Amino acid sequence: MAKLSSADRKALPAKDFAGPDRSYPINDMSHARNALSRVSQFGYPELKEKVREAVHRKFPGIGKGD
Repeated sequence: MAKLSSADRKALPAKDFAGPDRSYPINDMSHARNALSRVSQFGYPELKEKVREAVHRKFPGIGKGD
């Protein structure tokens, strides 16, 4: 996964985050896959659905059939 510095993260637009309060950055495919992985471990059902939808909107091929 590409390193995302604090300054780079702050510069990302809101559309590059899948969760509330700028959580789960999905600025690239690597971070999008990581967001899916983390939310599957730690997210509540509504958050899981929200993150999956945001990731699939931006990267339609990620996570299909998983």
